[in-house]
Amino acid sequence: MTGTIFWNGTAIPFRTGESVATALLRAGIKAFGTAHTGQARAVFCGIGLCQGCLVRAEGRLTEACLLAASDGLHLSSEIAGGQDV
Repeated sequence: MTGTIFWNGTAIPFRTGESVATALLRAGIKAFGTAHTGQARAVFCGIGLCQGCLVRAEGRLTEACLLAASDGLHLSSEIAGGQDV
């Protein structure tokens, strides 16, 4: 492990070169929030096209599959309407 990200306050280790989505999936976290349809947000395409893996990173909405994990990064779930879970 090369660093730690924080998912809803929980420390999650990551390896060099991993995306946030990869680190979360490896930690057993498969649902990243709730979409406006009520479905769980999760990795689908893995290339940022579908926006199924949206999370809040330091308060900003972004795709977890495109965001490089960096030490100390704070992330949270996102639900439709912009609220955190």
